[in-house]
Order: sequence, then C-alpha cells, then structure tokens
Amino acid sequence: MTPHPPLLVVATRNAHKTFEIARMLDGLYVVKDLSAFPDAPDVEETGATFAENAALKAISASQVIPGIVLADDSGLCVDALGGEPGVRSARYAGGSGDSAGNNAKLLAALARLPLQASRTARFRCSMVLAEEGRVLGAFDGEVEGTLLAEPRGRDGFGYDPLFMPKGYEQTFAELPGDVKNGISHRGRALAKAVEFLKSLSRS
Repeated sequence: MTPHPPLLVVATRNAHKTFEIARMLDGLYVVKDLSAFPDAPDVEETGATFAENAALKAISASQVIPGIVLADDSGLCVDALGGEPGVRSARYAGGSGDSAGNNAKLLAALARLPLQASRTARFRCSMVLAEEGRVLGAFDGEVEGTLLAEPRGRDGFGYDPLFMPKGYEQTFAELPGDVKNGISHRGRALAKAVEFLKSLSRS
C-alpha cells in the first residue's frame, strides 16, 4: 500500500502562492495553507529583510499548527529605486496584496526616472521551514530581469506582468507555469527546501 504524502502547511492565505508552491512540489507533499487553519494568527511583517519576515511567519504558525510549516517572504527589488519596493512589495500601494495598485505605483515611479535610467531588477525569496516554534532551515532564491513600461500577460500574480527574466522575451505572466516555476526566485528557494526535507526523511 502506497503511503500518503506528508502534509506541508504554507504560512499564507494567498491562494496564488499556495497553488504555485503545490505545483512545484508535484505531489511530494499534501499542501495546505492558513485558510485551512482559521485559528492561526496573522503575523505583522515587521522584519527588515525577507529572511526575518519569513522566520516570523514560520515560527508563529508552527506554534499552533502540527507538523512542518513553510513560510516565505519575497519581493521585487528595483536598482534604480534603491531596492524598492523590497520587503514592502505586497504593500507598496498601501493595502496588502493590491497587485493592480502596486503595479501602477511602480510604473509611476519608473516614469519619473530619466530615460536612460536602468530598469534592471530582481525578485528575491527567503523561505523558512519550522516545526513547533523552531526553525529547521532557511533558504534563498533570486532571479534577475528587467521591468517593462507596461504589463504583459494574464498569468502569475503580483508584479509578474512587468518582470521579464534575464534570457527570456516573455514576462513571468506570459511564460508557461512550469517554465516560470523552474527559474523563479520562489522555485529556486523551494528546490533547496525540498532537498533539505528529503535529507530529513532519510536521516
């Protein structure tokens, strides 16, 4: 009898993010998020870095949810804007998760720059695995690219329609999901986390 895959809880209520992570795990884990655990507390992201915020979320959720919890914090860092929006990526326009507002504010900020200003940027992701309030491991991923002057594509979420990864002529919102996940900041961090989880299961 084939054993059921173990449970991995993603410390988010962002259904797009949960779907993306579940797709990348490809059945290795049963993936749920905080929507399945309504008593899990909301955590204020007060960290100065992606890693600090990911740890805050992972530790908090793992104190009330049995098993292994994965949390990530990620965002877009634009060179010409001094690294903004950075850790404020999800709240750049004010409300958390307002992708349309965030993209509009970013485009407005870029439009104020000199014409010769660089549009290079990178997505960064920090992931933390925790269990019973204890950090098991931390992992980072990054992907370089450039920002377009207008959005393209209907897939993905967040800043995906504006971000064209280096070496490609399509934005994250235009690339097939398996291609995006293979090169994305989240995909790269998750690959490291999965290797770590596999090593735990072998030990």
